[in-house]
Amino acid sequence: MRLYRDFESQEAIDAEYNVTARVAESGAILARWSEASAAVRERLPFRLGLEYGPTREEYLDLFPAGPGAPLHLFSHGGYWRRFSAREFSFLAEPLVRAGVAVGIVNYALCPKVTIDEIVREARAAVAVAYERARAWGCDPERLTISGHSAGGHLVAMVAATDWAGEYDVPAEIVKAGPTVSGLFDLGPFPWSYLQPSLQLGLEQVRRNSPILDIPDRGPPLLVMVGAAETAEFRRQSRAFVEARRGRGLPTARLEVEGADHFTVLDALADPAGPAFERLLRLAREPERALEDVPTGARS
Repeated sequence: MRLYRDFESQEAIDAEYNVTARVAESGAILARWSEASAAVRERLPFRLGLEYGPTREEYLDLFPAGPGAPLHLFSHGGYWRRFSAREFSFLAEPLVRAGVAVGIVNYALCPKVTIDEIVREARAAVAVAYERARAWGCDPERLTISGHSAGGHLVAMVAATDWAGEYDVPAEIVKAGPTVSGLFDLGPFPWSYLQPSLQLGLEQVRRNSPILDIPDRGPPLLVMVGAAETAEFRRQSRAFVEARRGRGLPTARLEVEGADHFTVLDALADPAGPAFERLLRLAREPERALEDVPTGARS
């Protein structure tokens, strides 16, 4: 019996999506990120725990970059069930040094909450950031977003939001965003090792698979993925780009040479690298976000 696409067993699905098991160095990389994040909080000014909702988990950590700076929000990965904003402070430093304020978004985790709730929190974080940006010393008209893995999924869901209809804010508050190793079809996960944590029903999968509900309008998205990631991660990125382009939405795909599911995020934080250069251009000049990025481009 086929569970998802051509996959007939949980083992086959897990081989593609269990990235910590696939990357032997993942534990060391995660520890390094946590240490680097603590060091960044020693070096940079910050405002921790800015609330965007009523629950304890709904906060973001803000790293300012001077009056009127663009504001970039990042959502972390962990398959919606691991980590917090604090492990990802390290991503803020290169952007802040280049004049872009950064908010690292925290959210509640499965199985305490559902993915429906996490998506709601991600949208609320953006809406509140837009409304409070000036009070935080940032420019609300230059708000961009990014996210890694599950956070990449959240970027895609946020990009499909009806801001005017649901939040009574301007329709184009998000100017652009990169997704990094994002997940755009949740279809495999009810059949995976993640199901005891995610507890996904088929209706949740449908509601929260951005590839199944491409909007008529949305911000430019740069869909990034590591060239050394699994075939399924690369396929999901290709399919999402094709689906958005099929609706006329500005979208480009960028493979990061040699990067796996974890080192692709290191590439995004490397101020000397081409992936960071793309991110910085997007944050500073979102209207130029996709310039010179042909379909299937590599960096």
